[in-house]
Amino acid sequence: MIAAIAMTVAIGVTGVYLVVSSFGTGQPSAFVPTAPQTSLTPESLEPSPSASDAPSPTPSKPKPKPSPSRKPVTIPGPPPPAPAPSPVPSGVVCPYHYGTDAPLADVGTALETAAARHFWTTSPVNLPVPLIKAIAKQESGWQSTIVACDGGIGTMQIMPNTATWMNQRFGTSYDLKTLSGNTMIGSAYLQWLIKYFGDVYFDSSYSLGTDDCAQDPNVPDYKEPCLLNAVIAAYNYGYGKVDTPNGLVIPNPDYVRPVRALMLQY
Repeated sequence: MIAAIAMTVAIGVTGVYLVVSSFGTGQPSAFVPTAPQTSLTPESLEPSPSASDAPSPTPSKPKPKPSPSRKPVTIPGPPPPAPAPSPVPSGVVCPYHYGTDAPLADVGTALETAAARHFWTTSPVNLPVPLIKAIAKQESGWQSTIVACDGGIGTMQIMPNTATWMNQRFGTSYDLKTLSGNTMIGSAYLQWLIKYFGDVYFDSSYSLGTDDCAQDPNVPDYKEPCLLNAVIAAYNYGYGKVDTPNGLVIPNPDYVRPVRALMLQY
């Protein structure tokens, strides 16, 4: 499900093989200007003599928020990926398990621990526990040893190239086939995406507030190009399908919608 995407940016982050699997979704994974302020003077705030006689204005619908603008920055592309082995062993029916799944309580604890690990030590990037738990639920149903037909592994459905890239990027050595290693790699990737889109589109703001995703009354909030939706969409499709030449888009709202709903359960 993952496509290798080469992008360029000079924001202290590197390129990535977009490597997160989307187990059970059947979809591929890959990787403003504001209105000018009007100067208010004491005179401009005074009502006109006939203001009390004027008819009440008709309430107007809130105007949609313009799509965020992309900063003109350069992102170094990733090195070419190594040839991947067949994701499923010969004769094995997928999806399959390479071990016994951990109890769900242990999975929940591992996800909470992974969310609390700050991979960006110089930026205020925080990963909400409900977000990582919801993505893990959508990806694997919290099954810790499952392997999807595209080769996505474990709770967070990590591809081997993702594990390699994340370990190199953050100087770690997590094993994607262990519960703790798998969830840590998933957390690292989510935090990378938060910083990436926050730096490129949101003036280095890393707020994942849902209110930011309810700007246009005519558009469902899970389709809005806000930071939260961008991170969720990119985990499934890859950042190159979300950060496009036409700006920030949400190409897979049918993935974002259930993840947003699952977040409310945690």
